[in-house]
Amino acid sequence: MVARALWYVQPGVAELRTERLSPLPPGQARVATRFSAISRGTERLVSLGEVPKSEWSRMRAPLQAGEFPFPVKYGYSAVGIVTSGPEALMNKRVFSLHPHQDHFQVAEASLTPIPDAVSDKRATLAAIMETALNAHWDAGTGPGDSVLVVGAGVLGLLTAYLAKRIAGTRVAITDIDASRSAIAEKLGLKFVNDPPPENRLIFHTTATGAGLDAAINAAAFEGRIVELSWYGERPATVCLGGAFHSRRLQIISSQVGHVAPDRRSSTTNRERLEIALSMLDDPALDVLVSDEVAFDSIVDSLPSILNAPGGLAPIIRYT
Repeated sequence: MVARALWYVQPGVAELRTERLSPLPPGQARVATRFSAISRGTERLVSLGEVPKSEWSRMRAPLQAGEFPFPVKYGYSAVGIVTSGPEALMNKRVFSLHPHQDHFQVAEASLTPIPDAVSDKRATLAAIMETALNAHWDAGTGPGDSVLVVGAGVLGLLTAYLAKRIAGTRVAITDIDASRSAIAEKLGLKFVNDPPPENRLIFHTTATGAGLDAAINAAAFEGRIVELSWYGERPATVCLGGAFHSRRLQIISSQVGHVAPDRRSSTTNRERLEIALSMLDDPALDVLVSDEVAFDSIVDSLPSILNAPGGLAPIIRYT
């Protein structure tokens, strides 16, 4: 079978390349992709060749092909149906951390069945939901906490959504783009323009120094700022003067490559992904995957998708 995949080939340039799939070996399965999600922040850096050389190994997607900076086949949020392979998986809907490709084959262990209550499009959010889940584990979010999320992209919205599901939490989200309030409200989230300094936990997702300063300014005494952004090679200027020390604030990093320390001995990466998939059972989350772009036109559409100042990245549709 001949498959087509999206490759980033030079700064700002992508193309669809064909590849022949080998005969299916034992223990592997072949998948016909239905949808895949674009991770706008990360894939923008990949498309521009801005992954730092020091991070080339750590930033490899699990099933990436090629090498940084170019050419590279990148992506990690594919949903499809098994067309060949182990009988137990035949015709099953599955999620895989695979790049954007219309047909692919991987080891059976690289596929996670999708719960019946989760639609194909919603399942493409699994990798981002997993990041949000791990962030709450890193932060130690608990019942009754006051939580603010700075940045209302997909990651910020899912992080706020998960916080809201914890009993008694008071959750708000903010963004310099006030139009994001409409999406937040559809998820039952409170959108604020000028958050007061009264939040015990603040999650920052904007990948900007200004956003991180906003998070610091919104923290209560002994508040904790959880940094979820990845800046690539870009430096971030952070204001640690003023009342930063007198308020005894903390800034911690959260990254999905490892399960949060408190859970690492009891939860595997696969189990964390399964939990994240199960948490996508709410139809309200369809607002995050309402826009689509056809795989056949993705090369022409990518520049506007990756560089758009607002809105959410569309889901790639393969059939």
